[in-house]
Amino acid sequence: MKLKYIFITGLVMANLTSCNDYLDVDTPSKYGDDYVFSTKTEIDRALNGVYAQLLNNNLYGEKYLKDLCLNSDVDFATSSDEAATSNGFRRFECTADASQLKNTWNAAYQGIEYANNFIYQLEKSNIYKAGDEDLFQKMGEAKVIRAMFYNDIIDLWGDVPFSFTPTSEKEDMITPIVNRDTIRTLLIQDLQAIAPRMKYARSLENTIEHVSKEACWAMISRMALSAGGYSLRPNKSDVTSHGTMERPANYREFYQIARNYADSVIKSNTHSLNKSYRNVFIDECNFIVDNGDDPIFEIPFAKKTSGNIGYIQGPKASLSSGVSIQPNVWGETSGSAQISAFYGYSFDEKDTRRDYLNGMWSYTNQGDSICVPAIQANYTMYNNKWSKLWSQAGNFENNSSGSTGINYPYLRYADVLLMFAEAENELNNGPTEAAKNALKQVRRRAFSSEDIPLKVDHYVDSVSANKESFLMGVLNERKWEFAGENMRWKDLVRNNLYSVECFYSFLRYYGVGENAGGTSQYLDYVAEHDGVETSRFDKLPFSVYYRRIANPKNTDVYPNTALEILEIANPYTNLNKRPTDDESITNEEYTWKEYQGNFGWWNDGKGTPTNQCMYSFYGFIRGSENGMIYLVGNDGNTQMLGEVTGHMTAAQLPVVRYILPYPSSAIQRSAGAYKNYYGYAN
Repeated sequence: MKLKYIFITGLVMANLTSCNDYLDVDTPSKYGDDYVFSTKTEIDRALNGVYAQLLNNNLYGEKYLKDLCLNSDVDFATSSDEAATSNGFRRFECTADASQLKNTWNAAYQGIEYANNFIYQLEKSNIYKAGDEDLFQKMGEAKVIRAMFYNDIIDLWGDVPFSFTPTSEKEDMITPIVNRDTIRTLLIQDLQAIAPRMKYARSLENTIEHVSKEACWAMISRMALSAGGYSLRPNKSDVTSHGTMERPANYREFYQIARNYADSVIKSNTHSLNKSYRNVFIDECNFIVDNGDDPIFEIPFAKKTSGNIGYIQGPKASLSSGVSIQPNVWGETSGSAQISAFYGYSFDEKDTRRDYLNGMWSYTNQGDSICVPAIQANYTMYNNKWSKLWSQAGNFENNSSGSTGINYPYLRYADVLLMFAEAENELNNGPTEAAKNALKQVRRRAFSSEDIPLKVDHYVDSVSANKESFLMGVLNERKWEFAGENMRWKDLVRNNLYSVECFYSFLRYYGVGENAGGTSQYLDYVAEHDGVETSRFDKLPFSVYYRRIANPKNTDVYPNTALEILEIANPYTNLNKRPTDDESITNEEYTWKEYQGNFGWWNDGKGTPTNQCMYSFYGFIRGSENGMIYLVGNDGNTQMLGEVTGHMTAAQLPVVRYILPYPSSAIQRSAGAYKNYYGYAN
């Protein structure tokens, strides 16, 4: 059963209910540090205050999984703005005064400050110096959390202010900007030193809701792989330049670290992929914690108090559609963290992840607490990985909204296996048997046993011809595995493929929009890039045929047996005519209906694809009302799109300016020590 705690901190308060009891964490100001760090009970409370910083909705509770989960061929949010905006993070343009930048920046550094203070005070306490093994474990937990905060802001901001010293011990209140490679090296060394003193998850009272030895190893591997990969670096001699994509000269050293620590997790035999893919996440929606399966560390949110996991994901469900209508028994969901409309097309049709992840309907209320499914076939699909609606009835109140308390699996075993495969492939200039077996483990879970010989064994062998093809096999597996987990854009950045995938993602939307108005000159190139027949896109737009049906009462088909669903005859194919209804159906609501709006993205009035097709990658590539496409060059100026092929490379395209500007408030507090590059104004 899942354990919960009450964390009460200076600026964040989270009341976490427990199965048996709770811990009260006093504000840091109530007791002096000497007292707090003199007993294990008080140290536990102080550590809970560090964990509490993870629960902030400006970080892992929502923003990292929605507003700061940047657009790609997987995670996607549309934009119809024809001009630049101050907070268009997902489409690669914003300004330093955007409010969300400040909120996330401050929340991350608040978490770092709590971790720094805990680590500093514990290190100098007599009880820690005496060599208590439990306290070494707690030290490791705080250090991993600190590494999480730093690593994730590096992904977004690049070089950032860095210090291990708490503010109370600093002489200079302006923390200096430090190179990202240096920061990650120090964080890796910090975790390497404490990891041997930490405990496996199976030995922890708080299970995977606290950081374990395996989680520490996995975090080292993640940071090392990121450190060894490409990232956008500033041109400090030209503040107007968007920068260049580079990797450190010693990148192989980082890949070796990533490979070794991922291998340590694998050889520990403490985690597995025994559960079905969907049940990993459905169990989280039902507050079930499994100590030995896929999740290695779950951020422990609290029901009714913290975290919007399962509120922002899954199908949208309205709280009420009228004064006389009763709300549904799970309450409201926003369904705002969505995925590309084309994501489902990338899967093998036998891959069980496809139909679980790609949601094509939402819910409206029709009285008596009944949620009725309604077709959703638009620019995006719902990401059904998590949802309150997958929880057993009674877990949520009928007037609830966010603060679901559903855990977020920050580190998973599937991630470790694929990190190992990627690093092993890089270090050996091609896949080894160990790398191939790691990829097979992840892929095997997604297919039924009868499909494994062809869809797993043969498939992995087919992508193992050389280093490049195997890397794409690993990255594709990550694409199908980690939707909604803020992974895809980072994987592409690390391998200098982000500009390429954003380019073709734009052309999919723009080309299908053109196709809806006649023909498109770009779909041949998209099909060539995707390795599919052009006919896949020529058939778009097409009509979707669907009908409302009673739940099949089979959790392998649909996770919540209490809700009706839509049966969709052709989610990814074209049909020439409407399917035939069963003769036994007498209620018109349960007969086949046709939805003709699927991918109908042409604006007759303007003679162009719709704004959503033209402007959702605005800061990198965009359409215009004159029917032209423009790339945003590395100097920030637009340039007309030239020759296109199905094999564009990063060298042929501008960089994607995914790096965010330092918030204006941080620049002001630094008295000019912090300076924005990448073409941002200070």
